[in-house]
Amino acid sequence: MNYVLMRGGGDLSSGVAMRLFRAGFKIIIAELPNPLAVRRTVSFSEAVYDGMITIEGVTARKADTFEEAFALAGLGVIPVIADPQLEILRTRSISVLVDARLLKRESDTRLDAAQLVIGLGPGFICGQNCHAVVETQRGHFLGRVYWQGSASADTGQPEGDPRRVLRAPADGLLSSEVRIGDYIDAGGVIASVAGEDVCAPFGGVLRGLIRPGVYVQKGVKIGDIDQRGDQTYCYSVSDKALAVGGGVLEAVLTRLALPGGY
Repeated sequence: MNYVLMRGGGDLSSGVAMRLFRAGFKIIIAELPNPLAVRRTVSFSEAVYDGMITIEGVTARKADTFEEAFALAGLGVIPVIADPQLEILRTRSISVLVDARLLKRESDTRLDAAQLVIGLGPGFICGQNCHAVVETQRGHFLGRVYWQGSASADTGQPEGDPRRVLRAPADGLLSSEVRIGDYIDAGGVIASVAGEDVCAPFGGVLRGLIRPGVYVQKGVKIGDIDQRGDQTYCYSVSDKALAVGGGVLEAVLTRLALPGGY
């Protein structure tokens, strides 16, 4: 049976996982013990906290052991297990590994970790730490598969209006009285970290917010506000995630079509 191991369960990774799952692949997601997803309503990583999450009809469940993860994968759900070092690879060989952490720097993923290793975005070089790279930068090449070279370099700037990205003003525990999907007026308090408020730069729908009670470091992205004001965007996989997912699916099917496949 061909398993796909996703390294990371944030919103973009979840879009990729959903596309592969719907195409018939068995998916396992390896996450941190305390995931830091911002778009939590469309991130399978939330299963680590809540036990399960359903996104657009696809359900993910927390697995406590590697055996349970493989069992759940065979039951039509996506298992999510806290395994940042990918110890699961010591228990069984994996056909495909997708590093979807979006670190935007050189990855520690090994080329020999799976029969096919796919990296998403900057930090991956074909033939060094992956076999294929999928472009994650919006624009003409979004979702394109590279079998040589690397994806576009990180620009260091958020896509779109940079003000939409909310960052932690200090180190500390994040607290908030608002929820993803709420409309926030310009200047409204969205969250607090170590007694410092994070306020809306303009009016809009809160599209994402790191889970309250989680410790964050100064400067890290903790939220995302959307001027378009459409609440449905908070609960549906983004166009970008689906485009990248299409690229990953292409890479997997391309390798399957080669002589010998997996």
